[in-house]
Amino acid sequence: MRRSWGGGRVLRKGAMVRLRAGGLLLGWILFLIKFSGEPMSVSPRLILPLLAALLLSVGPGAAQQAASGTQAAPLKAQEGPASTLHKRQGPPVRTINLDVVVTRKDGKPVSGLQAKDLTLLDNKTPLPITSFKAYEGEQAPVEVLLLIDSVNTDFNILAQMRIEIDRYLLANGGQLARPLALGVLDEQGGIKMQRTYTRDGKVLAKSLDTLDIGLRDVGRSAGIEGAGERFDDSMKALRLIAGYESGRPGRKIVLWVSPGWHMLSGPEIDLSSQQEEAIFNEITWFSMAFRDTETTIYAINPLGIAESVGQEFYYEEFLDGVKKPGDVNFGNLALQVLAIQSGGLALSSSDISGLLQQAVEDTQAYYRISFEPPPTQRRDVYHKLEIKVDQPGVVARTNTGYYDEP
Repeated sequence: MRRSWGGGRVLRKGAMVRLRAGGLLLGWILFLIKFSGEPMSVSPRLILPLLAALLLSVGPGAAQQAASGTQAAPLKAQEGPASTLHKRQGPPVRTINLDVVVTRKDGKPVSGLQAKDLTLLDNKTPLPITSFKAYEGEQAPVEVLLLIDSVNTDFNILAQMRIEIDRYLLANGGQLARPLALGVLDEQGGIKMQRTYTRDGKVLAKSLDTLDIGLRDVGRSAGIEGAGERFDDSMKALRLIAGYESGRPGRKIVLWVSPGWHMLSGPEIDLSSQQEEAIFNEITWFSMAFRDTETTIYAINPLGIAESVGQEFYYEEFLDGVKKPGDVNFGNLALQVLAIQSGGLALSSSDISGLLQQAVEDTQAYYRISFEPPPTQRRDVYHKLEIKVDQPGVVARTNTGYYDEP
């Protein structure tokens, strides 16, 4: 059941990028139709020209609305055959860059560290850090996208989300710590968002009042098929974000306010080898895309104590990196899993305003490092990453792993 919330009609989404494997959509459609050919082989090292093929365009009318920063316009992605979107551009780039956040027990970021204070472990083996740059305060080039997920959130929760987000935007006299844009994830994986980033929370709060947010009843009545459709819409939105962020400089934070999508995992879900291969390709692609575009995801679960403990932390079963197609589950593409693997956090509380503030505080100090991965003779070889800090009482977060290739 869909409802309209906000001023006016729900904007029509443009043609959205389709996730393809053998020419067919990933997500739940894998279960609905049969593959027509061999699964597409996608390497994580697709190079940024791949992402450039996903860059977003806006229609003339929408562009005029977006220019002021007070209206949201639907994002559109250039459609193209899978062979074009995933075409390799020259040899792989071996250097890997990471954004590292170091925090104390209270969650506050730690500044003032030097390269010698950090030890990078690749599959538990120390590797030299080839470059190091510390960012602190205003010198840190960070933009924030606050994404309201109306696809995976029940309408009664969305109403409270709006109140809490408004409270966050108007705190501190409406002065935000980072430039921020509002976005709404709607049906068919479409995203309406402002193209102008601003620190003026009052302007954003007014824009929030005018946003068209499609409301739906996300319950058991939708069944497993409805859950699969929401999964597919969410995967499309992730690709839209990766494509959009590839065209913007600096570090990007995505505050995805949502309980997350159904993990479609369990004994009743039986994947074929082709489906496993296709899901594995998506896992490796997202791993590369968010790292290379300097995008970190924060999963902001608004349910808090309203969600059962078993459901709230179920995603933890899928946090370990997947080494081969036979090990995959749809849970490996859960929102909370992708957030933690990108170096972000999975946070849960009905105090959405507080969670948003906590996530943005992560940007007050961080470190940009580089390293050269060890040589390999095989494609999509998974490497687990860890950062150790030579300082007691602190913990470091970054991308939890990467997929290497020759």
